[in-house]
Amino acid sequence: MRLDPMIATPDKTLGRAPEELSLEERLRLAGKCIALEIYTPEATPFRRIEAIGDSLEDCLRMLRSRGLDPEQFEFSRLPAPY
Repeated sequence: MRLDPMIATPDKTLGRAPEELSLEERLRLAGKCIALEIYTPEATPFRRIEAIGDSLEDCLRMLRSRGLDPEQFEFSRLPAPY
């Protein structure tokens, strides 16, 4: 499978749920660190990617640059689609 270099850039990924990503996007982004807002009984956020990067530090930097508090987010690696 030839991957399109314009697919799966952070600009196109932010604000989308991990489940909404296409197969090609998941293949390209596999192993990237993502930040999702933490669910609590008081806050039921949509499950959207709010930061993405090669490392936790990249995600933290992206959240801070967007004026978001990193303590309100959970971080994980985006797994390969299969």
